[in-house]
Amino acid sequence: MGTRRRNQSRGRAGRSSEGARAGPSRSGLAEVAEAGVGADKTPAETADGQYGGARIWAPAGDAEAGDAQTTDARTADAKVVDPESRARDVCLRLLTAAPRTRAQLASAMRRRGVPDAAAEAVLSRFTDAGLIDDAAFARAWVESRHYSRGLSRQALAAELRQRGVADGEVRDALGELDPDQEAATARQLVSRKLVATRGQPAQVRTRRLAGMLARKGYPAAMVFRLVREALEQEGIDAAETGLVEAEAGWDAVEP
Repeated sequence: MGTRRRNQSRGRAGRSSEGARAGPSRSGLAEVAEAGVGADKTPAETADGQYGGARIWAPAGDAEAGDAQTTDARTADAKVVDPESRARDVCLRLLTAAPRTRAQLASAMRRRGVPDAAAEAVLSRFTDAGLIDDAAFARAWVESRHYSRGLSRQALAAELRQRGVADGEVRDALGELDPDQEAATARQLVSRKLVATRGQPAQVRTRRLAGMLARKGYPAAMVFRLVREALEQEGIDAAETGLVEAEAGWDAVEP
């Protein structure tokens, strides 16, 4: 008899233990039901991870749907970009790398599909703020390219116009380059090249000296004069160099 009671007690204890392992208590299920959940749900926790000692359940697929909606919203936000914001980003990125003219920035925005109205609005604001200054750009360009590369006024003017600088601003910038300074720079170029051509035939030296100055934009009259002077200082007669014929031919075609 005592053995039978002990077995019954053990059976009830085992069933209670299995029930505890199988899921929440009846009171816990009631709390879950009150929270609006069902058996076809996937788990989702509150901030502290529990609700009344039982895990809260959310409808299957809601988490994935929410993630998809968030991704779609972000994608839509990325596609809908204010044109002026795009224009501002393009200008700032280019100006951070190097100074640019207004025309260069406008061209860059056009290539990137920025509407003209938005581009013009941003360009005007940047000009008013001093971030775009074609006159200052032209002055800095003339000083840098003349002293570092030895470019003539004519070559500098062509480069500035190529970058969209207006004629008036080009003239003002070149006006700060003294004609005597231009001639002195050309003379220094000839002097350096002269050393490198020593030992070569006179006509070869003449051709290389004149070609170097011509590529840098110096006028023919200045080229002939400076090359002749440099070679005569080395005791080379102009007749040996071919300069006499070259000058005569140039005079014949010059208007």
